[in-house]
Amino acid sequence: MLCEERFGTIYGREPEGMAFCPYRICPIGAHSDHNLGKITGLAIEKGIHIAYAPKMNGVVEMVSLQFTKRAQWHIASVPSHKQEDWADYLRGATLALEKKYKLEVGLCGVIEGTLPIGGLSSSAAVIISFLQALCKVNGIQLSQQEIIDTAYDAELNYVGVSVGKLDQSCEVLSKKNHLLYLDTKDGQYELIPQSPAMKPYKIAIFFSGLEHSLACSKFNMRVDELKSGVYALQAFAGLEYGKFKEAMARNVPREIYEQYKSRLPEPWAKRCEHWYTEFERVEKGAEAWRKGYIEVYGKLSFESGWSSIHNWESGAPEQIKLYEIMTQTDGIYGGRFSGAGFKGCCMALIDPSFEECIRERVTAEYLKAFPEMKGKYGVFICKSADGVSL
Repeated sequence: MLCEERFGTIYGREPEGMAFCPYRICPIGAHSDHNLGKITGLAIEKGIHIAYAPKMNGVVEMVSLQFTKRAQWHIASVPSHKQEDWADYLRGATLALEKKYKLEVGLCGVIEGTLPIGGLSSSAAVIISFLQALCKVNGIQLSQQEIIDTAYDAELNYVGVSVGKLDQSCEVLSKKNHLLYLDTKDGQYELIPQSPAMKPYKIAIFFSGLEHSLACSKFNMRVDELKSGVYALQAFAGLEYGKFKEAMARNVPREIYEQYKSRLPEPWAKRCEHWYTEFERVEKGAEAWRKGYIEVYGKLSFESGWSSIHNWESGAPEQIKLYEIMTQTDGIYGGRFSGAGFKGCCMALIDPSFEECIRERVTAEYLKAFPEMKGKYGVFICKSADGVSL
């Protein structure tokens, strides 16, 4: 790994450990976990690597191969507020871990991402791989649920992104050739094995050439619009309700939404429409995967992408164009843009026998529409993978 080489160049010695966390895709279930929805997801074989060694003086010093600025802090004096740079995810992770465990040892490390940033939950993968390293040098053993909860705490409460636990759960719980079917309301999950009857598939990642930050996007606003709609539905129906931040679509039956949706402002109604229909798609998708019907699962993923564009109203023009090309390309079972949908990439489940034709057609059509992305756009073919190793 390049991060190992750079570690040696910077610190004049070999790293003492390597941490790795895979990226994830969510073909069905996007934009629902923050309101206790259900999701389906897969980890992929690409992800975040960190080459590291302990620093007994308690200093944390991190270098990223993607960003130029080196980050440094002491485990006993982490800034209480984010510093508006790439390392905020790591500072947040340090503070979240300190809530439950005493930290005495710092570390120096070099971070490397094996795919471009944007849409594959790279932020969660960075946090989780860093937590692995920080726990290792401090002799801390975290359970799977502790890793999920600690990473979620860091991104929600320090970085300030209104995420759910989709990303962290996929990256920790996933198993190769299995579909993760997770209920984010209670954390119950199932790993549905790939049916012997299922046609072969690979995972294609089409990187648009645009990088993004969730905290700087409209992601939080979309979540607030959904919560506003849910809050209003509770009032219309005469249901008890508490604080705004406690409003959850999962706690309002769809029948109430159908009864009162015409009274909601259009943006709120659209966000609710996406959430309720996505919940139904996830349940249908899990059953299709169980039976080996990958074409049905793929069609539901395409429908999820359509709803994310038209009801959730996300997706940069480049991503929307990629999605449209995918829907018209032979050999693609289904797909959607990946992540928050305000730049980044699209993912697709593809028939491996069409791999080269898909690569050529999507590339040609996309660069015809956005020639300025030549040299930035990329296609990456992946397989499913196990979640992070503890």
